[in-house]
Amino acid sequence: MVVIATLCHIIGDNRLLLQKKSEGLFGEGKWNGVGGKLEVNESPETCVAREVFEETGLKALDLKFHGVLNFYFGDRDELDWIVYVFSTRVFEGEPRAGGEGNLQWFAFEDIPYDEMWQDDKYWLPLLLEGKSFRGNFYFDEEGKELLGFDLKIIK
Repeated sequence: MVVIATLCHIIGDNRLLLQKKSEGLFGEGKWNGVGGKLEVNESPETCVAREVFEETGLKALDLKFHGVLNFYFGDRDELDWIVYVFSTRVFEGEPRAGGEGNLQWFAFEDIPYDEMWQDDKYWLPLLLEGKSFRGNFYFDEEGKELLGFDLKIIK
């Protein structure tokens, strides 16, 4: 069954707020934006705002939709994850970590791509430039190695 989720990158003062996923969670030990799975009858916009608040304590005020990323794991053609990607530069509150993982601000030049999902280095720079995109990423079964991808900028 396909998992439908959201991801949000929070940007402030030329820095990116990332979350290091807690042990036992999908993506454990990796730095990532915040987000999660859509609930029944929930829109991506409602989901991402809820997830940002739950995982950071921040209220996202101006969400920008960048596109959809599709993820495939293993040697098959079946889609595993559909992720709606957002960013925000306008938010209220102070970040506080929850059970999902620790939070840390990174200067753009210090983003820890080598401790993130391997696909991030291809599309995250586009997001930081304010661009929209769509892509397909193909990983091995464990999600440890990116085997291939196609990524398109949307005008």
